[in-house]
Amino acid sequence: MTVTQSYAAEKNQLNTLSSALVPASGASTFSKYDVPVRGTVKDEDGTPLPGVTVLLKGTSRGTSTNADGSFSLNVPDEQRNGTLVFSFIGFATQEVAITGQEVIDVTLATDTKALEEVVVTGYGTQRKSDVTGSVGVVNSDELLKAPVTNALQGLQGKIAGVNVKLNSGSPTSSPRVVIRGVGTINSSTSPLYVVDGVVMEDIQFLNPNDIESIEVLKDASSTAIYGARGANGVILVTTRRGALTEGVEVGYDGFVSVGKLRKKMDLLNAEEWLQVVETGMANTPKYRPSVNPVFTKSDPNLFDANGNPLYDTDWQEEATRTAVSHNHQLSLQTKGDKSSFGTFLNYARMEGIMLNSWLERVNGKVAYDANPKKWLSAGVNLLVNYTNENEAEEGGGHQMPRRTMIEMPPIFPVKFPDGTWSNSSLISDAYNLEGMANPVHVLQTQDRLRERTQYFGNTYLTFHLLPGLDLRTQFGFDKHNRSFKEYYPTDLLNISSPLGRAYLADEQVTYWQEETFLSYNKEMGDHRINSVLGLSWQERTVEFNSAEARGFADDFFRFNNIGAASQPGAPQSGYDNWAMNSYFLRGGYAFKDKYLLTLTGRVDGSSRFGENNKYGFFPSLGVGWVVSNEPFLQNVSSLDQLKLRSSYGVTGNTEIPTYQSLATVSSGTVLIGGERQTASYANRMPNPNLQWERTKTFDIGIDSRFFNNRVAFEFDYYYKLTTDLLLDRPIPHSTGFSSVRDNIGSVSNRGIETMLTTTNIDNSDFRWESTLNFNYNKNRIEKLGENDEDIEPGPWWVSGSQTILRVGEPVSSFWGYERLGVWGTDEADEAAKVGAVPGEAKRAKEKSILGKGLPDWTGSFINNFRYKNFDLTVDLQFVYGVDILQQFYHSTEDRSGIANGLRTILTEGWTPENQNTMVQEIRNQAYAGQNSEIDSRWVADGSYIRGNLISLGYNFDNTFLPALNLKALRVYASVQNAFVVHSDDFQGYDPEASSWGGNQWGQNIFFFQYPRPRTYTLGLNVKF
Repeated sequence: MTVTQSYAAEKNQLNTLSSALVPASGASTFSKYDVPVRGTVKDEDGTPLPGVTVLLKGTSRGTSTNADGSFSLNVPDEQRNGTLVFSFIGFATQEVAITGQEVIDVTLATDTKALEEVVVTGYGTQRKSDVTGSVGVVNSDELLKAPVTNALQGLQGKIAGVNVKLNSGSPTSSPRVVIRGVGTINSSTSPLYVVDGVVMEDIQFLNPNDIESIEVLKDASSTAIYGARGANGVILVTTRRGALTEGVEVGYDGFVSVGKLRKKMDLLNAEEWLQVVETGMANTPKYRPSVNPVFTKSDPNLFDANGNPLYDTDWQEEATRTAVSHNHQLSLQTKGDKSSFGTFLNYARMEGIMLNSWLERVNGKVAYDANPKKWLSAGVNLLVNYTNENEAEEGGGHQMPRRTMIEMPPIFPVKFPDGTWSNSSLISDAYNLEGMANPVHVLQTQDRLRERTQYFGNTYLTFHLLPGLDLRTQFGFDKHNRSFKEYYPTDLLNISSPLGRAYLADEQVTYWQEETFLSYNKEMGDHRINSVLGLSWQERTVEFNSAEARGFADDFFRFNNIGAASQPGAPQSGYDNWAMNSYFLRGGYAFKDKYLLTLTGRVDGSSRFGENNKYGFFPSLGVGWVVSNEPFLQNVSSLDQLKLRSSYGVTGNTEIPTYQSLATVSSGTVLIGGERQTASYANRMPNPNLQWERTKTFDIGIDSRFFNNRVAFEFDYYYKLTTDLLLDRPIPHSTGFSSVRDNIGSVSNRGIETMLTTTNIDNSDFRWESTLNFNYNKNRIEKLGENDEDIEPGPWWVSGSQTILRVGEPVSSFWGYERLGVWGTDEADEAAKVGAVPGEAKRAKEKSILGKGLPDWTGSFINNFRYKNFDLTVDLQFVYGVDILQQFYHSTEDRSGIANGLRTILTEGWTPENQNTMVQEIRNQAYAGQNSEIDSRWVADGSYIRGNLISLGYNFDNTFLPALNLKALRVYASVQNAFVVHSDDFQGYDPEASSWGGNQWGQNIFFFQYPRPRTYTLGLNVKF
């Protein structure tokens, strides 16, 4: 078994899309000798079973039951006394003689052994009842409930303890995944992704339609088999392969979606903005007595003869669009006596709601598995993934469109009547505006192209040495070719004007792994053994080069002739390599299906660490007790399963930059005597003792099911302590260096995870199932070096570092000043002592922690309904106990007059008549300066409830399908991101975001956002 098959759950959940993989010719090809045979298939409780394979024995003619369990099959006259074979996952196969009958109703009996759920674990599979670790599972049906083009989107809210942050509405953005909290400071927090047994460094562009199931390994008992790479959790992806039963199946899945801006930020219109400019100029002498600007409205290109603005441009409307996207998947799966084959082809084009942002993907995959001999199995799996995109810039703080669509003054048009693009400098009145190109101009004329080709796959040989004993050797690879092409035209004010700028870069990443391991699975009376012993080699190489140039006479060549520029930059290139050698084992033992033991260990050797610590050992122990199988609970009819489990183990985090343990030398060029000369200098001190960060994890959990599996409850408590954190330790300057990378510090995460699944109503016409998932995590820094001194890690911006690392506090703690109010007129003397005047912000003297970007509580509440052939899904997601640092308050509220801003500047700003406010007095930054520091005014409650998905579908039944030669047909409509309920203090587009994607502590910190759209979708699923 190579994929997760949750048989018990599938018993009442499968719809017509899970139809058997056999030809439907018998149900749709009529001749004068065909005799129709129809009937209904139910389980022992009388519940109709959709998706049951109905096959005419000895032929390839067959069909499958529809949503109400009914079927219809045309039987040749000469087979009227033949036999029908009914088969379905989780049920015993049943043969029924036709004997001339035209109506055959069948009741399938449960196959108790087949109902045992099997999950994919590292290097094999296990019965879920034998698993002592914490493992979450999502199958393809759940993953694709929402029409997604990113595999991680479909994972959001589905597994307890797995926090998926989408952070952006861009089709090119990558979600951030954190499992059981952030346990590191300088290393990566991303989990390890393993696709079909091969590590894949980036699954952002993996086609979700190719996925059969996803397993998430969360505790040490399950992740220790991955040793030094398992500390952040492991996500195992199993992709689709050939058919499971003999025959041929062809499928098509497609959708078209329309995305629209869900909400707008509340900004000043043209009249209001001019009022702010005028008021600010009038207030200028209060702040700078020698300056007295005069407000005018005389530019004929912007104002009429009466001083009224000619334009009132809604830049949020102009810079965004109704985005139309579509996705198409074709699949062909077959199975013969000794082999199976699957081929899959996908095309997707996703438009972003910001102008000219898009992603195009073409994906092809083939899988072949064979059993040529009794003692040999073999297979190959190959995937090619091509993506091409135009990316909207999402990082930094300069005049990018996601900022200027907010700050571009509304008095400017997109283009003047003569066709000239507007920018903020094209005004003759003395407003002294901040220089910016309008966002439409930037989006329509700049290129930020990324072209990627990924080649991924593996091949394996499995030798069946003895009953239960297999030797498997497999080779896998993951190769990425990436090309970056950027051009910024010569007329983009404050971006690339007047020289223009071109940038070209290429990157090749090659990863390979070879693993060979023995697996032994044997059941001997009351004893069951599941064990693995193996070794692994891995290597990754990166090569890159880039060129940049400025000084283009015009925009004709763009990046296609970089040599035409008058100011070429120095070309760059680089090389990076690391390798690992590993040895691993896992032994699982079950006694009488009641007492469970799992021992796991892995030895990893990595080139990334010091000479004295090249190898590390990562062990774990897991135990379990299936209490429900004890005699004293056998007569408790309401209890179907009760299992207690616990584990403890150690995993590592090897994801740091290479060469950190070595003394390194940097090389480049310098100007000496007017000529460029080669120069080199030592830039790092060696540390031969550098080693892995180590995470010790304790987990205790409960798995339980009640009332004929209608209620399922899972609970976990965990404690993770990460020690030997990789930090820069200060050293005497006499060494010639200020610090050396060392293992100091520790971080803890402790929390609970719960998942409650209930079947509330279940009958032949109506079914209602609910899943409530909520998770609590408390993050705490335990130690920071010998003296536990504070560390300010950034992001560095207004007021310095905007986060702080402090013992006793969580990582991602916001660091700034408490705003106590605004200085009043009766506080003028006190304000003067700190260099302020009434109307300016009153802040605490010292910085303090203002909030945090990591939530206490996350979860989801998902309801699935089925009424006859209709199905409805309502997916709600929630986050509680988190804050948002709205960095955009710096330029949209704390300063004014030189760009547009929030309406609160005008409606809540301090005046002598309105002194009880948190918003400062209107002042014109160009003439009177500004008073802007990171403070508590910028921080909002980040808790929210999101209508993540509402989907309505219809499954056509056999009264319609045979005429179209179809096995299954489903149509559906859905809306994603339907609504978000959040704090009134939050003024941005979406409370889940970051504009510091490359920063470890940047979650929920953003200086403007790419808006996340509300998306409407129409979709179709067909099986032939």
